[in-house]
Amino acid sequence: MIDSVPTLTSLAVELGKFPGIGRKTAARLAFHILRQSQAESQALVDAIEDLKRSVGYCSRCFHVTEQDPCRLCCAVDRDDSQLCVVEQPQDLMAIERGHCFRGRYHVLHGVLSPLDGIGPDELKIAELMERLDREKITEVIIATNFSIEGEATALYLARLMEPLEVKVTRLAHGIPVGSDLEYVDDATMGHAIEKRRDF
Repeated sequence: MIDSVPTLTSLAVELGKFPGIGRKTAARLAFHILRQSQAESQALVDAIEDLKRSVGYCSRCFHVTEQDPCRLCCAVDRDDSQLCVVEQPQDLMAIERGHCFRGRYHVLHGVLSPLDGIGPDELKIAELMERLDREKITEVIIATNFSIEGEATALYLARLMEPLEVKVTRLAHGIPVGSDLEYVDDATMGHAIEKRRDF
């Protein structure tokens, strides 16, 4: 039983704080680390310490970076007139993997969630509005997730930007490529029909 070894229990408790890691997975990870050589365990410790010491947030877009401003903000081959607003750095990375967007980014670091006590002041919304005032942005692409909170945040941002001379767009969503229609959920099907386009 893991509880009989306090050091192992302590590690499992810390690992269990990671998103998506339950008690059993945390215990498996703790045992895996225990079986590793001292050099492998030290490499893990060093990587965590390096991350905490070297990585911060870009003062312009709030993406994760080891330099300020970040590599994306410094790139001269990107379109300064387009700004893609995302919830988290992971969302920015997902868009970059697609190699289809060449504009700039702004990371909110969350979404509006009144039940969790997250309002506009807890997000990078004020900084977004300052950028829109300061930079020559003509289009803002709102790329929040299609959750209830993501949709509410997108609507809030769109209304906030109404008085500005900026085009506000939202990521399209619908039926994924390669899907069979019979397996598509009702909400996705409804949105795909509603937002259909000329062929």
